Amino acid sequence: MSVTRKSSSKKQRALEVLARLKRLYPDATCSLNYSTPVQLLVATILSAQCTDERVNKVTPELFSRFPDAASLASAELLELEDLVRSTGFYRNKAKNIQGACRMIVSDFDSVVPNQMQQLLLLPGVARKTANVVLAHAYGINAGVTVDTHVKRLSQRLGLTKYPDPVHIEQDLMGLLPQADWENWSIRLIYHGRAVCKARSPACVACELADLCPNANLAVVVD
Repeated sequence: MSVTRKSSSKKQRALEVLARLKRLYPDATCSLNYSTPVQLLVATILSAQCTDERVNKVTPELFSRFPDAASLASAELLELEDLVRSTGFYRNKAKNIQGACRMIVSDFDSVVPNQMQQLLLLPGVARKTANVVLAHAYGINAGVTVDTHVKRLSQRLGLTKYPDPVHIEQDLMGLLPQADWENWSIRLIYHGRAVCKARSPACVACELADLCPNANLAVVVD
C-alpha cells in the first residue's frame, strides 16, 4: 500500500511540475535551427556535448553547402570535419553525419525515417536524437528526450533514482502523459539553463522549489 501511495505522489508531483513549466515557458520550442528533417537530424547529432547556440552558428554554412541527405552523403569528409570542427568531437560527428545520410539515401529513399527502430539503425543516432527528430520533424512523441538538463533536474526533483538515460526515460514515460513527453523535455531544458543550473541552482528563485526534495540541498561543484 505504501508503494502505491509513493508512486501516486511521485506522479502527482511530476504532473504539477509539468503544469508549472508550461506556465513558466509557454513558448518553449526546440532551440536548433533547421528547415527539414535531415537538417534537424544533423543539428541534433552536432549538439552532443555542445550548446545549441554553437550548433546554430555552424549549421547555416553547413546547410548552405550541403542542404540534403544526398549532398551530405557525397561530401568530402575532410570538408565536413572542417565545417563542424567548432562543435567538438568533429571527426566522429562528421563521420556519423555522413554515414547516417548515406543510409538514408540507400535504405530509406533519401527520406529520414519516422520510426524509432529505423532511426536507431543510423550511425550516431541513439534514443535522444531519435526522440528529438520524431517529435519536432514528425510530431510523434515516441519517448522522452533525456539530455544533461533533463537528467539533472529529474533526479533533483526526485522523479528518478537512475543515473543512465535509458532508465530515466522509462521512469519519466511512466509518470507523464505521452502527449507531453517532448513538451516536458523542452521546458525542463529551459529551466535547467535559466534556474536549476548544474553548479549553482537558484533554489530561492525557483518556482518548483516546494515540489523539489533537493531544494536548497543541491551540492555546488567547484
